[in-house]
Amino acid sequence: MPERVMPGRTDDLITLGAAETLWVDLTADSAVPTASGAFTRSPAHPQAGYVLLGGHTVATVRASGGRWSVPKAEVWRAAADLNAVGMDRQDLVRIGPFRGAPRQEYSDETSLCWRRRITCELQELGSPERTAGREEDRPYHLAGIDWRQILVERTHDGTRRTWWLPRAVVRLLDAAEHTEKQWVQAARARRATAAVTGPLPHPRQAPNDDGRRTTSPKGPTAVLRPYNGELSGQLYSVLSRKPGTSRRVAEWVCAVCRTAPATVLDHCHEHGYVRAPVCQSCNTQERPDHLYSNDIRVAGRYTRLFDTDAVDWLRHWHRCPGCRARTTLPLPHLAAWTAHTACRSLRPTHRDPRGSRGRKPCGVLRVSWTGSQQAPRSCLLTVSVDFCPSGEHRVLAQVPYREAADRFRIWLAETAPTVAAAAGPDRLDDLPAQPRPVITDTNGEGLALF
Repeated sequence: MPERVMPGRTDDLITLGAAETLWVDLTADSAVPTASGAFTRSPAHPQAGYVLLGGHTVATVRASGGRWSVPKAEVWRAAADLNAVGMDRQDLVRIGPFRGAPRQEYSDETSLCWRRRITCELQELGSPERTAGREEDRPYHLAGIDWRQILVERTHDGTRRTWWLPRAVVRLLDAAEHTEKQWVQAARARRATAAVTGPLPHPRQAPNDDGRRTTSPKGPTAVLRPYNGELSGQLYSVLSRKPGTSRRVAEWVCAVCRTAPATVLDHCHEHGYVRAPVCQSCNTQERPDHLYSNDIRVAGRYTRLFDTDAVDWLRHWHRCPGCRARTTLPLPHLAAWTAHTACRSLRPTHRDPRGSRGRKPCGVLRVSWTGSQQAPRSCLLTVSVDFCPSGEHRVLAQVPYREAADRFRIWLAETAPTVAAAAGPDRLDDLPAQPRPVITDTNGEGLALF
């Protein structure tokens, strides 16, 4: 094993083959599996001036004799950052396929566009297992990450397949895409400037074997600015139509996790207000797990939404002036909160079948509702248990909407006092007279849903 990443290393050059060996050795103990073809196999393209490793761009240098090399220190730095990533294999994000999804475009074979690459690969080969049969002509890594080892395939209704990756990997690949776009934009700007003013000195120069200096494009590190409520109170229907909105969103860091670049504008579908720019991972995590338009399954991610990361998510939801003024959540989220939190004590347990002395919660929680938040008196939430081993425990509770909202207000004041203090009916006067109905079509790639 080579020595681990240490500060102060000299920025000497190594060949692509040596860099691949170094990358695999340095990341051997990483939670995220890596691949050996990170520098030479598609979609890596050293001639473009860089190679993606995780969320990093590593500059490539053409030395004497036409041989491509990379700075050793940059490989070490990328490996150190990847090794610091923790990955929960149970915390998954669906990456496709989505019905009616718009085609993701990329300009040439070097662009990462990882979602499209995985989708095309799996749709053509039919299944992840068949991917291994054509290793010689098929990419099996993305930004140096071996995605095939961690891809999860699920089947719904016996026919419809869906693909999932751990959330940590989705964030890494999203960061890699963002970094690549920043690099390409900077390179184009340099070329345009050079065409007008002539060649400019470049910040990175690498020595050749004969002592001469050869320039290598080194893209600037993208500096994302934190979101500070610049879009507060704006309607999504208006803002989404303005030119340049997508480019503006990409300049922010995700307002929830505050680590990944933002890619979409999350907004409240009941009131129509923009909440904040968020990354794909956080936007997917927030999306209710719909079975039908008025029926959701309370998935494991609600532990984060209402337990471990509750304050961050409550603050995010209450960026909508409508939800903040009414001190509540959109109906699907309020339903999930009622089942997960308010009715937690009602969920039965069974002896663990694996033989341990402990007990495990029964089945899977599901909550449905009749009526609408527009008519609170007639809206009723029904919490039940699916997949009980003994066929028992169908309906646990029926909670009127107003009672659920009152319970939530009490819990909010105890869990996030600062969020609760900013809420209330006297906080805003220009709300719409009636909230919009909840959007029911959850089959498309509308990842900004809820």
